[in-house]
Amino acid sequence: MTARRSEPWTDWARAVPALTCTALFDAPDDPARAATRLARAGLGEQYAVYEHAGIWYFAAGSAVTLTADATDVVARADGRAWSAATEGKPLDRVAEALTALGNGGEATRHLYGWATFELAHLLHGDPAAAGTQPLLSFLVPCVEVALSPGKAELRAIDEAWAAKVTALLQSPDDPVAADTPTTATDVERLIASGASAYRHAVARSVADIQAGLLEKAVLSRVVVLPEGNEPDFAASYLAGRRANTPARSFLLDLGGRRATGFSPETVVEVEANGRIRTQPLAGTRALGPDPAENGRLREELRTDPKEVHEHAISVRLAAEEMETICRPGSVVIEEFMTVKARGSVQHLASQVAGQLREDLGPWSAFAALFPAVTVTGVPKSAALAALNRHEPEPRGLYGGAVFRAGTDGSLDAALVLRTLFAQEERTWLRAGAGVMGQSTPEREYEETCEKLRSVVPHMRFHRT
Repeated sequence: MTARRSEPWTDWARAVPALTCTALFDAPDDPARAATRLARAGLGEQYAVYEHAGIWYFAAGSAVTLTADATDVVARADGRAWSAATEGKPLDRVAEALTALGNGGEATRHLYGWATFELAHLLHGDPAAAGTQPLLSFLVPCVEVALSPGKAELRAIDEAWAAKVTALLQSPDDPVAADTPTTATDVERLIASGASAYRHAVARSVADIQAGLLEKAVLSRVVVLPEGNEPDFAASYLAGRRANTPARSFLLDLGGRRATGFSPETVVEVEANGRIRTQPLAGTRALGPDPAENGRLREELRTDPKEVHEHAISVRLAAEEMETICRPGSVVIEEFMTVKARGSVQHLASQVAGQLREDLGPWSAFAALFPAVTVTGVPKSAALAALNRHEPEPRGLYGGAVFRAGTDGSLDAALVLRTLFAQEERTWLRAGAGVMGQSTPEREYEETCEKLRSVVPHMRFHRT
């Protein structure tokens, strides 16, 4: 039965069980492996692994969730459901629900979840393009574990959950099976699929830009895995994390979607004290095993007019968006056009920071900065329209966010790129490139290939 009221969140928060059981104990020295082991154990119907600042967070459960689509937000707990109309502002309803959850007197509670790219249409584009599928999904876990080398900090709703996790982490190591890796030939064949259609879409986007419709569009293409190839998401995550240097990484089975990814940047980081950052990355060259060639490409990246222009306008828009939510005079560019290694590529990178206005919260910041300018274009509304014209299908999680949010006002949202996706019977990858007036279809296509190599060679498959 669903209760409908204008402000249902207090009742929902009262029905959410508290994390009353806590423990600190020894754990394996490899936190990524430990987190992957917990993910494979089937502890809950839903789970999330989220890496941030050298800590791997594992969360699991199923009964307490918060889901939003274009029309309604629905919260579930204790076998009941509460809902409220979004009125076009689902993030406002989410903020209200988290405020109610935080008013219960419990220590900071964390939620794990995702936002699809289509949320952008409600925030910056045509609301009709948001579709009818869920745009946001949150899990309020029954157990949460923070894993660092040799240590585990656990919070759970009861001793039973705590005992399951403790037993798994303290039992003899059960290696994550490598299963079947992709061959070099299969990697290149998979990466190359859809080349002609993507080049044509890039050419049409360049024409849009030269006609003055927009300055930049980040155009992506989809690579669908052949039927009969079932990826082992946990093994793929571990292999991919060993080979990548992400800003964040994640592995999840949440809200009907599975994903494992190695995010090169964050959409937004909000600390409990209101300090806020965003990390625009734009401008790309390959990164391989030859240091001399990497150095040559790095210098080429730093001096290429198209790449520098693309990066500069992305930073400009990120700073302008930050100005709308930060205290006057607090927005600064902490880094500008450094080069960061991200798996199989290297990017021009900047960081914009500020102090959130006192009358705003973390979800206001998320609304202002989502989706990241580096996956849409400039200006955002025109870029969203261009993507609708030139991309083959809705993006879903690609270009969206995976996040860890706290009832203390903290929020860490990773940009969903370099990711393997699955929903129902379909498994796929997606990669894009920033299209400018100076772009060539061949170079933008090659950039998508370079990015796909951060994931495809590390995929592992269940034996058949």
